[in-house]
Amino acid sequence: MVGLVRFRWTKDLPGVTRSGPTGRITGARLVKEANGWHIVFRTESVVDEPAPHMGPGVGIDLGVSKPLALSDGTFREHGDWLKPKEADRLRRLERTRERQKRHSKRGACASNRLNRTNRRIAALRARATRRAVNWQHETTTGIADRFGLVGVEALSITNMVTSAKGTVEEPGKNVRQKAGLNRSISGEAWGRTVTMLEYKLADRGGRLIKVPAPNTSLRCHACGLITKGSRETQSKFVCQNPRCCWSGNADTNGACNIEIAAKHQAPQDIAGARTWSLSRWAGDETSTTQRAAH
Repeated sequence: MVGLVRFRWTKDLPGVTRSGPTGRITGARLVKEANGWHIVFRTESVVDEPAPHMGPGVGIDLGVSKPLALSDGTFREHGDWLKPKEADRLRRLERTRERQKRHSKRGACASNRLNRTNRRIAALRARATRRAVNWQHETTTGIADRFGLVGVEALSITNMVTSAKGTVEEPGKNVRQKAGLNRSISGEAWGRTVTMLEYKLADRGGRLIKVPAPNTSLRCHACGLITKGSRETQSKFVCQNPRCCWSGNADTNGACNIEIAAKHQAPQDIAGARTWSLSRWAGDETSTTQRAAH
């Protein structure tokens, strides 16, 4: 038995505020992390069904160079999760850990110095994770407040971060570059971002739509055609269709394609969903709501 535990109330819970509960707390558990102990509450809130979100629709392209590119032409970006001095300290600690491991006897228990080094590394990594989660919470809350329909790609992240080492008979190519890309993808935690968007939109009466990922980065959103050579660079898209010739940021183009696909898949009763023709890429003949601004 732990007995009475004092804790610092850092934020209000759904249905439970500092002034008193409007719902009820059904359970709690203690969680030990690298930065200390935390208490997690389970609540049963008494809330009404949210009214339909009347905000416009938007598509979001998840990336590495641009973490979140929105179809309205804006981006959601962040810096490094660790400050330069913190990153240098982490690298030094990792080198120290490898040196301490080399001097350890095989099969023996880890020394006190090695355990202390591991705790310091875990604390720095936990700090980076907390900053990433905080940025994701702030960013997804802003998106959920503004937009009523959000489209994202249905990505198989597990397959995307598969190692490129290959086998002895067929060794992989560009293994170091692929390993760096895998670390960048894992660091962005796209799955956590999508999960946050999904429940925050549901709380506000919005909807998250997952669309197939193929060709969203290759298709021109303006004309709807896939023309060879349109994706000039990682960040630049210039449609090679002579009747179109749209040019702009490649991530923005992908986000626009995601928005179009999401509105095609969305139920018709969602505000802002029917702002695109079901028969062609652009058009108002089947629109039942005002076109969303881009």
